[in-house]
Amino acid sequence: MSSALPLSRLIIYALPAIPLAALTLPLYSFIPTFYAETIGLPLAGIGLALFLVRAFDAVNDPLVGILADRFRPAFGRRRLWFACAIPIVMLGVWQLFWPPADASIWYLGLWSLVLSVGYTLAILPFTAWGAELETSYEGRSRVTGMREGLTLIGTLLAIIIPFSLGWEDASAFHGFALLAVCLILALPLTGVLTVWRVPEPREHSTTRVGIIAGLSHVKSNRAFIRLACAFFLNGCGNSIAATLFLLYCSARLGLEDLRGPFLFTYFLCGVVSVPFWTFVARKTSKHRAWCCAMIFAAIVFSPAPFLSEGAAFAFGAICVLSGLALGADIALPPSMQADVIDVDTAKSGEQRSGVYFSLWSLATKMSLALAVAGAFSLLGWFGFDAQQPQQSTQMGLTALGFLYGWGPIALKLPSLALMWNFPLGREQVEHLRAQIDSAQRA
Repeated sequence: MSSALPLSRLIIYALPAIPLAALTLPLYSFIPTFYAETIGLPLAGIGLALFLVRAFDAVNDPLVGILADRFRPAFGRRRLWFACAIPIVMLGVWQLFWPPADASIWYLGLWSLVLSVGYTLAILPFTAWGAELETSYEGRSRVTGMREGLTLIGTLLAIIIPFSLGWEDASAFHGFALLAVCLILALPLTGVLTVWRVPEPREHSTTRVGIIAGLSHVKSNRAFIRLACAFFLNGCGNSIAATLFLLYCSARLGLEDLRGPFLFTYFLCGVVSVPFWTFVARKTSKHRAWCCAMIFAAIVFSPAPFLSEGAAFAFGAICVLSGLALGADIALPPSMQADVIDVDTAKSGEQRSGVYFSLWSLATKMSLALAVAGAFSLLGWFGFDAQQPQQSTQMGLTALGFLYGWGPIALKLPSLALMWNFPLGREQVEHLRAQIDSAQRA
């Protein structure tokens, strides 16, 4: 079924994904390494600070989701929250990405919290907006494919910009300071254009559901629970690889000068592969296409712990092949998330995309936080020193290799088991949409 959403409007909707993504990768992958290597904060302290911010998100994200669903201003329940979030994100980016050279753990925790609140206020309405722009099984993949494709482009920029200047000197105008300036210019420009040109999506609610009853509907939505668990486990695996990428490349392989090119290659392959995985999903189903990508990624990561120092060609191949699998991780789960919301809408009578995407966002953040806290704590316990890797124990370097390579595999396998026979396919979603449309006409 073809989408009725014009391509030009779809692109305008997806444009803010570029600056939002350009802050996401540094926030969860580069910034912990920057605060450890350059500013000199302890790994365990960084992991604890970021984990506490994520613990706050356990309350903040669902609250924002509920407010975004229940508050219906004339300006639009998706557009208003998104517009209000932009200045908060700008402030958080400025402080966190361009810190003073003597920044403390408290500084890191405070501005991570501010940026996390702003990001939640932006990303939840933004993703719910996209989920409601299209209602067909394939149309949702088209929306998420465009948005997540631009997300990967933003991620590539987030690699190029910091590495262009480097970040060895915290007192200088380093790469993260340049990235902060770019984001502060790009986010309001793209955000205002989206708010101006993209209409508020049609709401399919036929009734209002109380908070307690609504949570009961979420709890009974087995398709959502299953998808969320799989997404969390797979996200933890991907987050371990993302968190340890820079350290593995420099300390384990001795390829510090190639960290930027390798990371750029990885995400570039993710951009290229998005159309392929959406094509596979059309020919099979979203969940089976995602499962195939997870199997492929597990095979690709398996030799990583055994690479020798200087193995540039072998690691480059891992970056290319694992990047090709990334396109499915990026494009398909958000499209399936829109499908599982239909289960709730058909049963409860209220379209509550904000609540569901808040739980989705929380799963994403918790997977990233657990990856940082767990991986950094384990590395410290095994004797790895991020600030002076050359003084790390051999056990610490070995642990780095196995955590980077086999950590993702260990978490992708149970995710694969959950998703292989996922109960929502094309026919089931079309049946749910017919129920929802019938209830509105009644």
